[in-house]
Amino acid sequence: MKQTEFLEKNIFIDLENVNDGFEDASIHYFSESDFATVLKRAEHFGLSVYKIESFLDGEAFDVADHDAFKKKATDPKWYEKAFSDLKKRQEGLVYSATYKVSKKLLERE
Repeated sequence: MKQTEFLEKNIFIDLENVNDGFEDASIHYFSESDFATVLKRAEHFGLSVYKIESFLDGEAFDVADHDAFKKKATDPKWYEKAFSDLKKRQEGLVYSATYKVSKKLLERE
């Protein structure tokens, strides 16, 4: 199984991709509530989350990455904190992230 298939089947399932063409069509963007679900699922499967990007009205708002938090990409503490900080700063953002599904997990599926 490829990483994109895994994400579609296990992480993005039943969530609405709100990317209406303001970015590369292969990048999934989610509302605040759907992105919270994405992060819960990412934690459940132990995915690496390298970067979170936020957009407001189709314009880049802010980016957070695990290096700035001095945490491993698999540590949910960094992305939960980053997401919480972004939500507090601005309402109505949409979110995307850069993920990595481990080879071991892909082989298991």
